[in-house]
Formats: sequence, structure tokens, C-alpha cells
Amino acid sequence: MRVALPDSSSLSAARKSLRARLNARRRQLPPQQRAQLSGLVARNLDRALQLRNDWRIAAYAALPWELDAAPLISLAAERGCRIFLPRIDRRRASGAMRFVPMQGPLQHNRLGIAEPQGSKALGARWLDVVFVPLVGFDRRGVRLGAGGGFYDRAFAFRHLRRVWHAPRLVGLAYAFQEVDRIDAAAHDVLMDAVVTEEGLIRCTTG
Repeated sequence: MRVALPDSSSLSAARKSLRARLNARRRQLPPQQRAQLSGLVARNLDRALQLRNDWRIAAYAALPWELDAAPLISLAAERGCRIFLPRIDRRRASGAMRFVPMQGPLQHNRLGIAEPQGSKALGARWLDVVFVPLVGFDRRGVRLGAGGGFYDRAFAFRHLRRVWHAPRLVGLAYAFQEVDRIDAAAHDVLMDAVVTEEGLIRCTTG
């Protein structure tokens, strides 16, 4: 899917403003409501995707203001899925993202994100479904992230494919994080779907 790209400086400013607005709204959610909505997202995802025990899935350890992926992770474990969490490789200047089995204790990285510490990792190409955090999204599948670009770099290989864009990328979000349109940057990797407390949204790629 080709999207006309705006000037990079105006794009950056628009994204910064949108990110600040949506982050402020996420931080206003009381913990009880966050837990309730996170549970609804997991339930909607279970109905829509029907997780299978042979799937290799990646999720994320949520920061306090993000939609909590813990209910989804518990559900995936019940279904027998192999679960991986991202880990940022601190030995590389680019901060490459690797996917490590969710086993043993987690440690917080310099960004405050909890990561697994095992030595084995699975390449991003070999995952079946990746559940990604986001700050904002639109129905074309454009994802506004936190600004680090880790997911876009990890899945940049999808730009080279014309047909099947595996692994499937599914955003987890509150319904209020949807916006009418987010101008795409050249490096953006589009999502296939987004699940909110209101249900599944299939994006253009999906």
C-alpha cells in the first residue's frame, strides 16, 4: 500500500503533538478501569483470532500507562502458545529488538520496560502473531508508537513482500486511541488489525 508522505519536519511535529495528547489521556485512566478494559481486549481477541497451541506469539510487558497485555498473555498460555517478549539489544547502536521466550524473572531495561533474560531468541520472521503496543492508530493500519522505532526496524522486511506479510501484526489499544488519519512515515510498518475493548478492527493490510 503506497501512501503519500508529507514533509518530514511537519510530520514529526504533528506526530509529537498527537503522541502527547494521546499519552495524556492514557495516563488519566484509573487503574481499575485500565484492568477492566485490558480484560475486555483479551476477551475480544480470543473470540476474533482463536489462539492455537502451535502458534509462536510475541506480546509485551506493559508500562503502567499502556493497555496491559497480561490478560492476553495468560490466555495464550492457557491455549498452549509459545510466548515471546521483546528485548532491546544494548550491544548494538541501533537498539535491535530480539524476541526471547518468556521464561524466568524479568529485568527492567534503561527505558523501564521489563524484559526476559534468556540467551535464546527467535527471529521476528518466525513468529506467527505479534501483539504490539501503540500510542495511536488509524484504520489503514498506520501505527503511532512511542518514537523509538524498534518495531518498525524489527519488521522492516515486510516492506519487501508483495503478498503475505507474516507475521501478523495486531495492535492492542483503547478505543479512544483511534484517530481518523495518521500520516505515514517511510519506515512505518503497517498493522494487520487492532483489538480494542469494542472489538476487532481489520486494517487495510488485513
